[in-house]
Amino acid sequence: MAKTTLPEATLFTVGFTRRSAEDFFSTLADAGVKRVVDIRLHNVSQLAGFAKRDDLVYFLKTICGIEYLHRPDLAPSAELLDSYRKKKIAWPEFEASFGKLMRERGIERQVDRATLDRGCLLCSEHDPAHCHRRLVAEYLQHHLGNIRICHL
Repeated sequence: MAKTTLPEATLFTVGFTRRSAEDFFSTLADAGVKRVVDIRLHNVSQLAGFAKRDDLVYFLKTICGIEYLHRPDLAPSAELLDSYRKKKIAWPEFEASFGKLMRERGIERQVDRATLDRGCLLCSEHDPAHCHRRLVAEYLQHHLGNIRICHL
């Protein structure tokens, strides 16, 4: 029996800090993003500016015609995030602990591949190198196969 090769899916990631609303929404539209998958645990913070949940849903739809999904199951636990932010653990420990959490949750079984294709994982961090959105994207790429990751 021949092995079926899945078509390549493009998965974007983006952070909104250090970006103007114009740059943020133009970047998403220009890349051809179809849906933003918000993987923040808390998405209604007053510090989020244009990226607060209700505002973001409106702006994405009105400005870009982009769908919005909130997936807190793809976020680190509050305890893990707090430990990292308060410097109780360093990045390598955060990365290992979050990897274990993703495996325990079985996130590769929870996310539809079609949702990922032309989807964009959203978090606040400017740099994907030290952000859980990169870890989620790489985990899904490894487990689902044939996913191209593009950090915006």
